[in-house]
Amino acid sequence: MMDAVPMTMGQTFATFEYQVSNALLRIDDTLPRLLVLPQGGTAAGTGLNAPPGFDGLFCATLAEATGLSFAPSPHKFEGMAAHDALVEVSGALNTIATSLLKIANDIRFLGSGPRCGLGELLVPDDGLTSSIMPGKRNPTIAEVLVQACFQVIGNHQTITLAGASGNFELNVAKPVLIYSLLQSLRVLADSARVFSRRLVCGIDVDRERLATNVDQALLAVTALNPILGYDRVAQITATALRDRVTPRAAAIALGILDGDEYDRLVDPAVLARGSASR
Repeated sequence: MMDAVPMTMGQTFATFEYQVSNALLRIDDTLPRLLVLPQGGTAAGTGLNAPPGFDGLFCATLAEATGLSFAPSPHKFEGMAAHDALVEVSGALNTIATSLLKIANDIRFLGSGPRCGLGELLVPDDGLTSSIMPGKRNPTIAEVLVQACFQVIGNHQTITLAGASGNFELNVAKPVLIYSLLQSLRVLADSARVFSRRLVCGIDVDRERLATNVDQALLAVTALNPILGYDRVAQITATALRDRVTPRAAAIALGILDGDEYDRLVDPAVLARGSASR
């Protein structure tokens, strides 16, 4: 976790929002294949002894009861020997868990502190404190989501192996596949809901801390590279780091820029917009 160029907290949360939006799309993308059912395949997919039209009647009855557009599988051998649609759902959940794990950890770190951490986010108090250190608060809600994501990612490995164990026209590993998939659905939905309600909805930013961090940001001077050249900008950075001053103060002390020039050339808001500002 090393210093880099400035960005806005809005950009951070827009990244999270985009990940979650894609997560919803990934789930939606799996639904058409989940609605294709092999019922009526009977023995190994042959349809032996099934009444004529049973598959269509079954799907129509189920569709009427659920409001979902179930349809008979056109290839019942595949539907019984393999469960690729279920593995696909687990793959989507695995990707979502990966995204949520990143989001939860980023929020944990951005809210760390209050004195020795990053402390840029103010995380809602969950009412719990350390059993050893009085008053110490931990990001327990985020930690719950992190552990749920671990479970889903681990379950995906089980589901993948179970899905690959459909030998010829029968998959005897379907019980563990279904158990793991249902568990993934439940723990991911429950933990995401709790994370949203008890943490995300109450998050705020520490504006004073953010302002201090922006003021002290060493690598904002990257904007000066096209003007001063890499080596002179590196001199400013090294001086600011050595003398424990801001890059602005270092540039002035070195006689490279005056304050007005620095403020005009190194505008954190413009830097955060990047190429979009050009």
